Amino acid sequence: MHSETEILIIGGGLAGLTAALHLNKLGLNVILIEKDTYPHHKVCGEYISNEVLPYLKWLGLDIESLAPALISDLLFTSLSGQSLQNKLPLGGFGLSRYSIDHYLYTELIKRKVKVVHDRVAQINFTDNQFIVETATALFVAPYVVGAYGKRSAIDVKLNRAFINKQSPYLAVKAHYKADFPNHIVSLHNFEGGYCGVSKVEEDRLNICYLANYESFKKHKNIVAYQENVLYKNSHLKAILENAESLFEMPLTISQISFEAKEPVYNHILMTGDTAGLIHPLCGNGMAMAIHSAKIVSTLLRQKIEGKIPSRHVLEQNYISQWNKEFKNRLKMGRILSSLLKNNAFERFTMNTLSKMPFLLNSIIKQTHGKPIITT
Repeated sequence: MHSETEILIIGGGLAGLTAALHLNKLGLNVILIEKDTYPHHKVCGEYISNEVLPYLKWLGLDIESLAPALISDLLFTSLSGQSLQNKLPLGGFGLSRYSIDHYLYTELIKRKVKVVHDRVAQINFTDNQFIVETATALFVAPYVVGAYGKRSAIDVKLNRAFINKQSPYLAVKAHYKADFPNHIVSLHNFEGGYCGVSKVEEDRLNICYLANYESFKKHKNIVAYQENVLYKNSHLKAILENAESLFEMPLTISQISFEAKEPVYNHILMTGDTAGLIHPLCGNGMAMAIHSAKIVSTLLRQKIEGKIPSRHVLEQNYISQWNKEFKNRLKMGRILSSLLKNNAFERFTMNTLSKMPFLLNSIIKQTHGKPIITT
């Protein structure tokens, strides 16, 4: 099969699905390639800042129909037992990737956007266009959007710098039945990692944590690791001990890298986690993915309409806007991670924030964006 399109999107996560909806709304011809079928669960914190709501409404999406958990507060706890709770400036909502990704996919199908379930084997850029080979087909497009997630075999084929570096992190996620406040997203520090806890639709509790692999592999299984490491945070222990898993087995993903990535690589416009992974301490990766889709879609329209004079200017504009919106958020995540890895710094940080709570509010604002307005 041979297909030609104006824009080819590789990856059907939040960024890819949202970009496809946006580009379709603009009247552009787009094809999306996703290796998996829907619905499916993904390792993810599943909290989304309300900053995305005006944009999702502009796209004609009815997020309320998915019955998300409405979140207003952030709770942070330390290994030493201290805790801080603060109002989120914009608030947010909890939705599983199982639910929201499937919803966006069904919207694409309703709007007659072509979605191909296949695995990308090769991406070549020649004569000012892309030739993308999959297991069963060939696609030609002047523009390609990379939206294939945290790490992929595609990154290996492209020889991106970060993919050649070993990462010390893995992530574990499952849904639970548990008594937990609907309005709180909580973040719990433990030795070698962090755990996010919040409700999603259908009163399910999402628990997702980032762990140091060297520490993790010392234990015979996930349960042993949780009991010997996560339980040292008394707040986290109280949650996990009284939670009934709704998954047969937790989902895991290894080699999670927070190394700097390129928003543009080999002329591919990277979005979401493909362009840069925000630390879970910032808890706002889903909103960033959605926002990056808006940025890339807007610029592609301007290029196709002739308002941007060249591919080079398009790429520079995208890099500039990506850095403006997300570079400081990513930097803040790395700073917080470094501070909280050290027990002495953790205690100092918690004591300081408890005495000056306005600082926590400032940190939250630096890791979240303003409402995304589209005209």
